[in-house]
Amino acid sequence: MPGGGHVAAVSGAHFDVAAGECLALIGESGCGKSVLASALLGLLPANAQTAGEARLGDLDLLSAGERTLARRVRGRLIGLIPQSPAAHLTPVRTIRSQLEETLQELTGVRGRAALRVAAETAAGRAAFPVDHLDRHPHQLSGGLAQRAATALALAGDAPLLLADEPTTGLDRDLVDRTVDELRRHIDSADGTGESGRALLMITHDLAAAERIADRIAVMYAGRIVEIADATAFFGSPGPRHPYSRGLLQALPDRAFTPIPGLPPELGALPDGCAFAARCDRVTDSCAALPPLADSVACHHPLTGHGPRTPRPAVPAPEDIRA
Repeated sequence: MPGGGHVAAVSGAHFDVAAGECLALIGESGCGKSVLASALLGLLPANAQTAGEARLGDLDLLSAGERTLARRVRGRLIGLIPQSPAAHLTPVRTIRSQLEETLQELTGVRGRAALRVAAETAAGRAAFPVDHLDRHPHQLSGGLAQRAATALALAGDAPLLLADEPTTGLDRDLVDRTVDELRRHIDSADGTGESGRALLMITHDLAAAERIADRIAVMYAGRIVEIADATAFFGSPGPRHPYSRGLLQALPDRAFTPIPGLPPELGALPDGCAFAARCDRVTDSCAALPPLADSVACHHPLTGHGPRTPRPAVPAPEDIRA
């Protein structure tokens, strides 16, 4: 950063995503989720530095050059549903022309009639209305722009799909339809009869994550603090990290209790556990940074959160007294 400072946007991230699997990456805004996705595609700003490896088959994404990323990776090996679709759509071209160009480049479809049919089929996968295909991005609502971006990302049937907040701006029915289509994308068989596709979904929508994910990765202050089976995470025994438990307990259909305090600044992280200042289980041992051991980075992991805590009942108007 200017002045010689730095921000540890993501530190020590270690995870894998298998073919046929959805890993949902969750956490509060600003914790580093989108930065991690941008690093995999070589889309970080020029002043960013990366270290380590990010392997897709035999290819190390972090060391790959721009030519390799542009011609071999983006769209072909990794499809991206961006967090801000309106900023990624070409403003002076219709959605149809952008879809047709993408399909021609990634799938080899040729001919005006064939491309028209292919574009309408691709739009249908993302629940994008065909009668809006000839509109420009500025003529779309936020939800329609999101669906257009989803259609573009699915067009190449890439082995790995990065979906960064793919349900932003959608109502609940469209959220369910979108995540179901993403699930079909990774469950569908390849030419050998096996599923060869994987999904890394970044989301704040825990209901969507519960609907689609096989595993959950929880990020806090630039670090992954827990990786868990989705069924166990949302059910029993529940999350083991106090922050993960706090995220679930903040949901309206659970305790509806917010996590107290605010996350630390990524440019001034503490030496120990970054969640310690907000945690009710903190002890002196939390002054040391906890490693990710047994899929949780916590000195005092939970053994389970017990049964789901229902949201407190809201009294009927006639029962409210001044």
